[in-house]
Formats: sequence, C-alpha cells, structure tokens
Amino acid sequence: MNSTTAMAAMTFTFRPLDPLQDAELLHNWLTHPKAAFWMMQDARLEDVERAYMEVAADEHQDAFLGLHDGVPAFLMEQYDPVHRELTGLYEPQPGDVGMHFLVPATDTPVSGFTRSVITAVMAHLFEDPRTARVVVEPDVGNKAVHSLNEAVGFVPEREIQKPEKKALLSFCTREQFEKAMKAMSV
Repeated sequence: MNSTTAMAAMTFTFRPLDPLQDAELLHNWLTHPKAAFWMMQDARLEDVERAYMEVAADEHQDAFLGLHDGVPAFLMEQYDPVHRELTGLYEPQPGDVGMHFLVPATDTPVSGFTRSVITAVMAHLFEDPRTARVVVEPDVGNKAVHSLNEAVGFVPEREIQKPEKKALLSFCTREQFEKAMKAMSV
C-alpha cells in the first residue's frame, strides 16, 4: 500500500519497508544516540534485518518507510495492540491501531519537520476507515514525543509497565486528531 500525505509544503510518501534492502539505513537510524528510546543502540546489522523480517512475517504488524521528496526520511510501524505490544495492558476497543515512528538524526534539521511527520503518520493511519483510535506507548521519559503526541490530539491515559520500559499509554481518536489539525491551521 503506497500513500501520499501533504503537510503544508511537505509531501510524504509511505512504502512498505523491505527488511533486507532497508536494513543498513535502519541500522544507522536505530543505533544513533538520538534513537535511544528504541532500545537498539547495540544492535548489529543482522539484528535489524532479523527484527524487521519478523515484522514483515507478522500479520499483526507492518513497517513503512516515510519518504520526503522520494528520499527515506522516517520509519513508521503500525500494529494491532490486541496481539502486539499492549496485550493484557489495557482494554482494547474495535478500531484501535498501535503506532511507533522515528525521525532519524540529521545534520541539517528543518524546523517543524518532526511535527509534519507525526501529522502525516496520523493522517495515513486514519486513511483506513477501520481505524477509530491510535494507541501509543512511548517511554515516560521521552518528553519530546509526549509534546508531539499532544500536538496531534493524543490524550495520555496512564503509565503502564511494559517488560522493557515504563510507558505513557495515550490515545487519539479520529475526532481528536481532526480537532488538533483545525487548531494547528488557525
């Protein structure tokens, strides 16, 4: 599934991640200190290949590369929280979709780029009419992503303990996202 979402002057295209062809790029992104919350700092190239081959083979999750002007610019993962990540940690509702995203470190940051990325990610997820609510579980210490999540309509519910981290369980309905988009455009 390829999808294009425009944000102001930025256009993003999504394409399915290829675990073998994209592994080197992902390895560079995931092992960078900026990606510490992804907990793959010490991953080898083979570890990244294996991890994303598992994602590709799993019917309950998908990974996508987000392209900006045709160039890989970010990673997006979506998953079914009934079967992955949050199993047994909250009461899922029909239409829940879990999401992770990563904008890699850059030597030439662009103001507003990461906010445009998360906005495009959310718009992409809500393109599917079956998606009623997006669920995220970032590390409680990741204040930057909490701020970005809030900007696109996420509302924190509570802290949860996952095996690998203490996380802030947050939700964003389609209506909350649309309201946040209207507020951003004012």
